[in-house]
Amino acid sequence: MCVPALIVLIMFSYIPFAGIWMAFTDFNVVDGIFGSEFVGLDNFKYFFSENSMGWKVTYNTLYINFFGLILGIIIPVSIAILINEIRHKTYKKVAQSMMFFPYFISWVVVGAILYGIFSTDVGVANNILEFFGAEPIRWYSEPKYWKWIIILSSVWKWSGYSSIVYMAAMSNFDGSLYEAAKVDGANKLQRIFYLTVPMLKPTIIVLSLLSVGRIFYGDFGMIYGIVGNNPVLAEEVTVIDTYVYQSMRTLGFSYSTAIGLFQSLMGLILITAANQSAKKINDGEGLF
Repeated sequence: MCVPALIVLIMFSYIPFAGIWMAFTDFNVVDGIFGSEFVGLDNFKYFFSENSMGWKVTYNTLYINFFGLILGIIIPVSIAILINEIRHKTYKKVAQSMMFFPYFISWVVVGAILYGIFSTDVGVANNILEFFGAEPIRWYSEPKYWKWIIILSSVWKWSGYSSIVYMAAMSNFDGSLYEAAKVDGANKLQRIFYLTVPMLKPTIIVLSLLSVGRIFYGDFGMIYGIVGNNPVLAEEVTVIDTYVYQSMRTLGFSYSTAIGLFQSLMGLILITAANQSAKKINDGEGLF
């Protein structure tokens, strides 16, 4: 039964490893991957040269993903704990469904929602500012706001989905521990902070490790769905993945492959380091 899955894995995950060689060549279709001129690390050097946006897009990617990771832990855990404390079954199901709903919305729709909020003329945000006597903001001409708009949009979209994992973990907690704490005089907040959160720690660590491995990857669909090709915002919101897409037509496949290899290596280094740190914090338990 495993044979079909192994065949697919070999075909689409291992055989394409040969394409890594393209990152060290000046690839052209006529000569092929192994016949193209070998250029060594030139593609990597150009990515971090003054003529490239390499440093800037790397910073953007890390900034958005780092704060998205932090908030993507705190908020889903908080949602899961709050929903778990609801005792009215019908309201609990409705609340859970409402939290989960944004997961099914595409980034194109999220972009349309944000346009309705931040549009200069008819946007809700400017109407609120004008109501309180403040000057309206030309949001789509002000790059400084958009990193956090993207971060908060990502957290809003994924928090309900992520909270389900934590709720599943909490369903297996020993109820007698809570009863004993209640008998000992612990209030609800104390039971949450001294029982629920510590017992959720292994789940939080595993999910955090999985996220750390992709911290060098930008969500292409998210960026393009929200800001599109807006050149005014490009410098602040362009991540590695969107940069590769934009430069592929002019700089070729070799350059794109080099950037992809850089992302993979950095992800491997980060997740290995994070796993070792997690083992020290979590009594020897990590992802691997």
